Amino acid sequence: MERRKPGFADPNEEGVRLQKVLAAAGIGSRRVCEEIIEMGRVTVDGKKVTSQGMRVKPERAVIHVDGLRISSAPDSFYVAFNKPQGVLSAMHDPEGRQTVGDYVADRGQRLFHVGRLDAETEGLILLMNDGELANRLAHPSFGVQKTYLARVEGVIPRDLGKRLREGVELEDGFARVDSFKMVDAVGKNALVEVVIHEGRKHIVRRLLAEVGFPVNRLVRTHFGPIALGDQRPGKVRNLNQQEIGALYKAVGL
Repeated sequence: MERRKPGFADPNEEGVRLQKVLAAAGIGSRRVCEEIIEMGRVTVDGKKVTSQGMRVKPERAVIHVDGLRISSAPDSFYVAFNKPQGVLSAMHDPEGRQTVGDYVADRGQRLFHVGRLDAETEGLILLMNDGELANRLAHPSFGVQKTYLARVEGVIPRDLGKRLREGVELEDGFARVDSFKMVDAVGKNALVEVVIHEGRKHIVRRLLAEVGFPVNRLVRTHFGPIALGDQRPGKVRNLNQQEIGALYKAVGL
């Protein structure tokens, strides 16, 4: 007999109808979700589901729609935060300094912040209560890229990008960027974009300082598939199902 997958409700468990779980996740109305199921576009724990009435345990089911995983747990929490300058990348601080946690204290969840930024660096931080996803996103072995805009002083030489892509020796080892490009230059100031997937402390600042261009201002604009866009500093926004699915896909979940 085929072993029942853990996301499906056992006969003695109440479970929740799959179309209801999909609708609650924002996939569409109940009727639309029923049509999606009938079309064979939904899998639960890797098994295609085409019949109505299937019951699942949303807190443990791994559900994909059109190959993209959705967040089905009723208490799931995934947000993007634009960290202002001076705010610590921590959930609390014993010295009473302002932290990322202060901005989500009303959410009533134990959260993981993904992608630390030093106090002076601004930009995108992800927060969630999905420990497995958070760990994978933060681990350099999964190669999730982060994009930064850096304002530096000086004239950028034409070969700087090549040098940074080939790598630079730092005090704690060799480091390289995934890509580098000039965005703008006005007078003695330049704005450059750096894409990197590793997460050593102050890595972007240290790399640019090592090649002679200390950073005056640094903003993280992307974390993997998630973009900061026009989100204002200090603002928190919920990730949509497409964004959550893209994060799962980026780390092979």
